[in-house]
Parts: sequence; structure tokens; C-alpha cells
Amino acid sequence: MIYTISITENTDFRRMYYRAKFKNGFLVVVYLYKNRIDKARLGITASKKVGNAVARNRVRRMIKAAYALLEKEENFRGLDVVIVAKQPCVSVKMGKVYMEIKKSVAFLRKKYRI
Repeated sequence: MIYTISITENTDFRRMYYRAKFKNGFLVVVYLYKNRIDKARLGITASKKVGNAVARNRVRRMIKAAYALLEKEENFRGLDVVIVAKQPCVSVKMGKVYMEIKKSVAFLRKKYRI
């Protein structure tokens, strides 16, 4: 994740939830929004509904690894990406999460020309 920095501020997450384009999937929800910097920003959210702390951290690590693989294929510079984990994400392997994130990003880029 060379060109990616983390989104940590609550205001940035709230802006994404209200203004960004999103794709709701079975495992994750992906939000995309253009930013004004030359770097990509990534935010990962896993609520208590996903599971206990161990499960949430595992899901976050899985999503981060899937994003790192996807970043090698696609250019995310100039985009804010927020990925929200859902409860079924706990019991699947990283490959399925990767494929769903990839399909969601492709759909959003094609439909909204982001």
C-alpha cells in the first residue's frame, strides 16, 4: 500500500457515508469518493455486530490484504475508499472478500465514472 494513507477522522467517515457512491454486497459495502490529493485514502470499519474483537481484527486484516492485492491491479490515486465489513465476512476466506471488493469497485467505476 505505497500510495495509500489511512482515514482516521470521524468527519471523513461521515462525509463518505453521506456523499460517496456505494455498492452494497453480501460481505462488504464499498464507498468511493474523489479527493483532492494525489494519494488514495483507505478506511475500514467493522462494527460490534461483526463479532468479538478477535473476529473484527481478523476481518480488518483480511480487507487490508485484499485491498493491497487490488491496489497492484488498479489505480486508486485521488480516491477515498471506505470498506464496511458485514457479519458474513467473518466465516469466509480472503479470496471471496477480494473478489467482492474487486467487483464492487469495477461496478462503481463503470457506472459513475470515478
